Amino acid sequence: MTTTTQLSALTGDYVLDTTRTRIGFTARAMMISKVRGQFDVFEGRAHLDGATPSKCTVQLTIRAASVQTRNAKRDDHLRGTDFLDAVGHPTITFVSTRVEQVDETGFKVTGDLTVRGITKPVTVDFRLTDTASGAASTGRVRLTGTATVNRKEWGVDGGTGMVGEKVALSFDVTAIRQS
Repeated sequence: MTTTTQLSALTGDYVLDTTRTRIGFTARAMMISKVRGQFDVFEGRAHLDGATPSKCTVQLTIRAASVQTRNAKRDDHLRGTDFLDAVGHPTITFVSTRVEQVDETGFKVTGDLTVRGITKPVTVDFRLTDTASGAASTGRVRLTGTATVNRKEWGVDGGTGMVGEKVALSFDVTAIRQS
């Protein structure tokens, strides 16, 4: 992925390949260690416009109850009202409002992140890391992305003193072209 011509070949509508995509997070715990987790149930779609990246759009919906940290007690606590309130707010959503290309394969995707019914803007730094296009391909693209948010801005304020306020989000995305 090194030229504008190659980027323009990626134009189309895509859906997330949920078996090859990981949506994860890392937060400080007890101020000494880190807790890593992910969401296992989500869906997303994007319209990519390689010739005019500002015309790209992204939508993501995550099931809050699908949070996994490899610790059942902690996962239940994260699903509860102290954190995600998965019963009262079953989904976490992201809808892009702006996409800008920053270099050959780098993009800033800004959008509205809604957690617990609170919507705030977030910018995710994405890097296009791989493509498979052409007559013999599966029409897949792979991107990785990161953002850091303050969980308290979305009312996720449980674990005071036990869990850091900043949460690093990580995305390892594979998307499949639909058209």
